[in-house]
Amino acid sequence: MEQRIVHWYAARVKYRTEKKIKNFLEEKEIGHFIPFRTIFREQKGKRVQKEKPVISCVIFVKTDYMTALSIPDKLGLSVSYIYNNDTKKFQVIPEKQMQDFMFLLDFTESSVIKISNTNLKRGDRVRVIKGDFAGIEGELVRTRGHKRVVVRLEGLFSLATTYIPNEYLEKI
Repeated sequence: MEQRIVHWYAARVKYRTEKKIKNFLEEKEIGHFIPFRTIFREQKGKRVQKEKPVISCVIFVKTDYMTALSIPDKLGLSVSYIYNNDTKKFQVIPEKQMQDFMFLLDFTESSVIKISNTNLKRGDRVRVIKGDFAGIEGELVRTRGHKRVVVRLEGLFSLATTYIPNEYLEKI
């Protein structure tokens, strides 16, 4: 019997299909992470509550390779996994990196900054040892004039914490 090796995979999906995909993955009991936030809008004089994806057109699936391959066929929607040109396979996101990423998305938007990967320079690998972000591992970068810890999902984007004092950091 073949052992299922489970990984996190990132995929791009069509605009406004995240909710349908989330429902499908929950129904099939496939591990996933598709963060939503609640927003309030005025429509026809009434205040309406809506759920909007935090990261538009991107989903994260935790499953084995063969199940990941079968999801687009079973779903009938466009699901394009992020491809790693070096390995010639789907980009695998390490468990610790994904846990840190999910942890940062739980904070308010004022505590975390979304950054595109293109302008970041690779810095020292650090771990936050005190404060709200304790346990997070990432790169130390200077952005907007402050030191921040960045959790980078290669090929997608990065999340940066708010300012973190030096005494709250240790080099890995």
